[in-house]
Amino acid sequence: MIFAYNPKYVSDTLLVITENDNGLEQTVERKGNVARIQTEDGRVVGWNFFAISDVMTIEGTGQVTLSDEQVAQLNELMRDAGFTEELTPDHEPKFVVGFVKTCEPHEDSDHLSVTEIEVDNGATLQIVCGAPNIRKGLKVVVAKPGAMMPDGMMIWPGELRGVASYGMICSAKELQLPNAPMKRGILELGSDAVIGEAFQVGK
Repeated sequence: MIFAYNPKYVSDTLLVITENDNGLEQTVERKGNVARIQTEDGRVVGWNFFAISDVMTIEGTGQVTLSDEQVAQLNELMRDAGFTEELTPDHEPKFVVGFVKTCEPHEDSDHLSVTEIEVDNGATLQIVCGAPNIRKGLKVVVAKPGAMMPDGMMIWPGELRGVASYGMICSAKELQLPNAPMKRGILELGSDAVIGEAFQVGK
């Protein structure tokens, strides 16, 4: 679940993205200051909360983090508007330090690699990566499914050349880090980076 807030460009509206719409047509049902967004196959993929600053103070812009109390407030707004769904708090960090356990050439590409990345306590994600410097043994920054990149791109499970990929291994430029090198390639972290630890984007 992605919370996004940018009053300068999207007015005083909190956007909540709950699922990938897969490019399907969307319908919007608005009741008061709450709008539910559904795809043509009936899936709820997001919510808009208008005039949100009348209800709560949101810190930051872009992808933002809400407390359990704030999520409870959103659920109350939804109930008061007549919707029956509920949002569930999600405190799992979406940008984390990962360790490249395996790295093999993609069978249907001359530049892609299929990696197995440990992201926390032995949990792994298969990620297809096109960076020239990807290799076994690196510590890297992983954007997990449900992450919003600084440029607004959302990360969802997908496929590259027929191989499933569950996230993205990030470059310093993609993370909009200060003094990010212009050359192509993922960010290589030092040996002291802790696998599974949250990574602060833009820091």
